[in-house]
Amino acid sequence: MKLDRIDIKILYELQKNGRITNVELAELVNLSPSPCLMRVKKLQSEGYIEGYSAQINVSKLGQTLTVFTEITLKNHRQIDFARFLAAIDKVDQVIECHLVSGGYDYLLKFVTAGIGEYQTIMERLTDMDVGIDKYFSFVVLKSPIVKAHMPLTSLFRA
Repeated sequence: MKLDRIDIKILYELQKNGRITNVELAELVNLSPSPCLMRVKKLQSEGYIEGYSAQINVSKLGQTLTVFTEITLKNHRQIDFARFLAAIDKVDQVIECHLVSGGYDYLLKFVTAGIGEYQTIMERLTDMDVGIDKYFSFVVLKSPIVKAHMPLTSLFRA
């Protein structure tokens, strides 16, 4: 499916507000409601829209700690990457995992109840021998800018 500028605009608006009504969305993208709904359903069926979720203000629930962790693996065979990812995938506190180029292999983002929980997780992972050679932790002190949406309209000018 080839996306046009209206499809991109629909995706852009939906990622900002997944609860927007079809009528409101249609108005924002300059379509009438029926064709707008048809496009949304097509975007869903083609896999461009994977789902809808609520953005939770975790700080309202209690204190948390966010840590970015650089991880270097001992070995770089496919089986080593697979073993590491299988273990990391089971850790609920890992909310992002990126294979990166540069001086280390993975960049992980943890959200935990505190430094003790984070340290326990890291000790457990190193004790499990899932291939971690070394890791460096960066505790987030403040997050002045966090965006929940991608800049689709500037990335994909259709």
